[in-house]
Amino acid sequence: MVTHQYTYAYGAVSVQDGGFDSLMLPYVNGDCTQIFLEEVAKRHPSDRIIMVMDGAGWHKSQAIDLPYNMRILFLPPYAPELNPVEHIWDELREKWFHNRVFASLESLERHLESALLVLENDQSRISSITAWP
Repeated sequence: MVTHQYTYAYGAVSVQDGGFDSLMLPYVNGDCTQIFLEEVAKRHPSDRIIMVMDGAGWHKSQAIDLPYNMRILFLPPYAPELNPVEHIWDELREKWFHNRVFASLESLERHLESALLVLENDQSRISSITAWP
């Protein structure tokens, strides 16, 4: 009997303008991180992107090939609160997932997809959560 199933949301936020890009993927590993980085770069081909990441092993995978318009800035250890996207995850948990139970992984994923789209389309909300001094 399966008691736990997982899906993962990847996200990147621009504190300058409240832009938010997200992608749901089945794993947290170097391959999925590569897919996410390529997707963000593709969505913003004329931008120079500084992606802030913590020191998770899959963020530092040797297999990651950075897109041409992206560089990574790693945060110091044990400081996730310095990463603006962490505040988006708090908002997501508090507003969309608080005290929720889902009948299936598919129903959770549909709910997560809807929530992520709301956030992607609400730059003023994203700015209010992430653009702090």
